[in-house]
Amino acid sequence: MRNLPNILKAKLESRIQNNALRQLPSEANLIDFASNDYLGFSKSEQIFNDTHQYLLDNTFVQNGATGSRLLSGNHNLYSVTENFISKFHQAETALIFNSGYDANVGFFSSVPQKGDLILYDELCHASIRDGIQLSYAKAYKFNHNDFEDLERKIINFNGNNNSNFNQKASIIYIVTESVFSMDGDTPNLEELVHLSEKHRCYLVLDEAHALGVFSDKGQGLVQEFGVQNKVFARIMTFGKGLGCHGAAILGSQELKQYLVNFARSFIYTTGLSPHSVATILIAYQNLEKENKDIELLRENIIHFNQQKNLLGLKPIFVRSKSSIQSVIIPGNEKVKSIAKQLQEKGFDVKAILSPTVPEGQERLRFCLHAFNSKDEISNVLQLLSTFVFK
Repeated sequence: MRNLPNILKAKLESRIQNNALRQLPSEANLIDFASNDYLGFSKSEQIFNDTHQYLLDNTFVQNGATGSRLLSGNHNLYSVTENFISKFHQAETALIFNSGYDANVGFFSSVPQKGDLILYDELCHASIRDGIQLSYAKAYKFNHNDFEDLERKIINFNGNNNSNFNQKASIIYIVTESVFSMDGDTPNLEELVHLSEKHRCYLVLDEAHALGVFSDKGQGLVQEFGVQNKVFARIMTFGKGLGCHGAAILGSQELKQYLVNFARSFIYTTGLSPHSVATILIAYQNLEKENKDIELLRENIIHFNQQKNLLGLKPIFVRSKSSIQSVIIPGNEKVKSIAKQLQEKGFDVKAILSPTVPEGQERLRFCLHAFNSKDEISNVLQLLSTFVFK
């Protein structure tokens, strides 16, 4: 087998020198403050058994989709599940993709056209950025959650005042997330909707980390604020709060038809298996029921914020009322050291290193869950206080 080219070896060596080399972790029996399984659905025996029974009851004895959805892979479970999702989210339609990454790449590479303009929050997820890079539209970032900066850019571009964009955009897409994966903070959706309507922009929101967390049944932040009819497209990802896999784009019937015809990450891939789609359906049905897990998660978020205030940790945390809580500890070496100390005490807390986040913004990210106990939260924060301030 041929060796890795020297130019690639040098890139790996640079990561090693910067203490930023990524490695696949081994499974450890630690108290979970790292996973995105906010409601514990991924380990739910009830969801597992109900999914199996649903497949048996509906005679789905099939391991794979057998092909892309446009060929042989569009089994009946897709339409059943998409109909359920669209009703749950009060959307006209839903189109399931194989993952959140596929959904974002498919949307942003195909929907914005040459002559259009994409304005995206500077902290948007890599999958959004990758999709934008594949688009023929011009794209510019705006300062994080800074809608004054966003409006200045809209006005500048519409007024031909920017030398990099010498004609008015045909359509302007505003792109952001309802909960940011690294900071756990949220934009002011009401202000954002007002701005998009004022300038006749098309608003696109990624709700990956809001599903299962916000609104009365975990529908997400968009529905908590009741602005679902004022958003052009929502991307709902199932690998977080739903504890399974896949994603859906919510929007109009015309948008769904367009994506089926032009989103390459949808067209040119094998569909999800009946078992995967059934798991999505059963997870959604569990959200629709009176769900104690959502309330437990919210209580834990409140408890976490109270405890970090009592311990004097508030100044070094990013302000967040979501299930993602990040404490800034600059320097890859230092943040990795504290993460290791917490892991040695039995708590699975992960260090987020540069270049995943900007240099100087390295952090420990605490992911909160319905199944975490109050004592676990208090204990891990007490340890953090000891390690940070010693």
